Amino acid sequence: MVFKFIKVRNLYLFVLILGLFFSLTKASISAVEAKDRGDSIVIEAMEKELKRSQEKLKLEGYEAPYFISYQIKDNEYYSIKGKYGAIASSNNDRIRRLFVDVRVGNYDFDNSIKGRSGGRVPFHDASDVPVDNDPDAIRAVLWQVTDLAYKGALTQYFNKKANNVQEIKDKNTTSFTREKSHDYYGPELDLTFNPTQWEDKIRDISSVYKNYKELTNAYIVITAQKETVYFINTEGTSYIRDEVLYSIDAEVTTRAKDGKEISNYRNLYYVLPEEIPSVKELKAIVNEMVEETLEMRGAEVLSPVSVPALLEPEAAGVVFHEAVGHRLEGERQIDDDEGQTFREKVGKKIVPTFLSILDDPSMKSFNGTHLMGYYPFDDQGVPGERVVLIEDGVLKNFLLSRTPVNGFERSNGHGRASYGRAPIARMSNTIIESDKEYSKEKLKELLIEEVKRQNKPFGLLIKSMKGGETNTSSYNFQAYRATPVAIYKVDPETGEETPVRDIEIVGTPLVSINKIIATGDDYSVFNGFCGAESGYIPVSTVAPSILVSEIEFQRKSSRKEKLPLLPPPFFDEDK
Repeated sequence: MVFKFIKVRNLYLFVLILGLFFSLTKASISAVEAKDRGDSIVIEAMEKELKRSQEKLKLEGYEAPYFISYQIKDNEYYSIKGKYGAIASSNNDRIRRLFVDVRVGNYDFDNSIKGRSGGRVPFHDASDVPVDNDPDAIRAVLWQVTDLAYKGALTQYFNKKANNVQEIKDKNTTSFTREKSHDYYGPELDLTFNPTQWEDKIRDISSVYKNYKELTNAYIVITAQKETVYFINTEGTSYIRDEVLYSIDAEVTTRAKDGKEISNYRNLYYVLPEEIPSVKELKAIVNEMVEETLEMRGAEVLSPVSVPALLEPEAAGVVFHEAVGHRLEGERQIDDDEGQTFREKVGKKIVPTFLSILDDPSMKSFNGTHLMGYYPFDDQGVPGERVVLIEDGVLKNFLLSRTPVNGFERSNGHGRASYGRAPIARMSNTIIESDKEYSKEKLKELLIEEVKRQNKPFGLLIKSMKGGETNTSSYNFQAYRATPVAIYKVDPETGEETPVRDIEIVGTPLVSINKIIATGDDYSVFNGFCGAESGYIPVSTVAPSILVSEIEFQRKSSRKEKLPLLPPPFFDEDK
């Protein structure tokens, strides 16, 4: 399968896919009583309908469900988009979406296939839940969707039994893990946002773009969102929790003289309104982004090449995410359509021994930067756990949902999904640690030494990355690619850095990662969204700079178009 790790550039996509599933256990924080929340009627309606389904839902002559879970995600958001000093759009909306998981059979053998249950309803109008706290209306939707999901689960269950007549069953002994129950009813959080004030701010900030005649498109968006998650299942887990997030997304596009499109962007995330930078600070960030973009506009076009490269933290994080992260997700170890790169390598060295990799959804921030991959509970009602995946180069564990993997019989709280999708094991906050750290200056010296040792004409320095993608399927190539935004050629004699463009990283995971020869001490965060079978979910990587003895770069594909015939109207001398 091909999966993408991106910085969000589509506002509507951002609002729909931000399924941040946060909850807290009783042991970690004192919870308020459900009755203290004004929206407790929602969870009460869910409890009543779940109990009714558990006691009475059964098609005559067939198995009753052994497991049911309900999840409602309530999203309220504001979004304001500005272009060239004017408001392009200003929206406010609210929506509730339901996800129902119904399982037939038992924990040892149920209807799930490749870890995913068919006892759910595809994303459509049936899963819209009223935003009014009307228990009858809410229960009516739960009733309708549960009925459809149960029938779908029965169909999948008997199809699976039939397929097992001919297919060889994996060594995996069970279909679904048994997990402890948890209760939490968190305090209600307020979404603090003044649309009128922010419209004025966005006009002011976006007016910066009028200073640059080379831009062909430019915008900035402020999004303020409150998400409330209601979850309940037949094992006894039940909780409500709120999350508030403020994001600022700016993007610019220009064209080089040869007609190639060049884009750049900044994405900023905050959990408190007072953390948002001032208008003056945001203007400075936007100006810096535009100047970097114009530098790339005039950069040298580089041909495909294989040379030593130094990747700064953001770029390094994307490479680890694509080359290693997806291949450690649990369901990929039991799916014969997957390449299963690391399935038989537990206890064996798979990366350089000075590197360790862990995934920790309990981390809220790193050095003051909010981590998008934070959640105390996953989308299956399991507490998110810190998992050491690779220790001193040796594979120790996988990212696990409630689908067991051979040798790993319990979830570590990594079952994640966006709206309407069945959860599977996914990354959260992926942390790269190193025992071979150097200063930024020393790493550049080591890069130059490696270039000279290999008698290469230059090395490459990658300062930022806009994302990447990978393929893990067994029927296709096992490779990944990543697209730099700011990349520089380093002269081995002078150390001079010259901007270059139109190339992207390409490689195979085992070879690429094992060519890392040193890292920096400059750990930093890359926040973004990762797309896979269970939808787009928020993730983070924390990584240092990495020095790689050899990386292959291929030509980046993009259309060439003629530059605009006229300058922007605010640069027209005759206006």
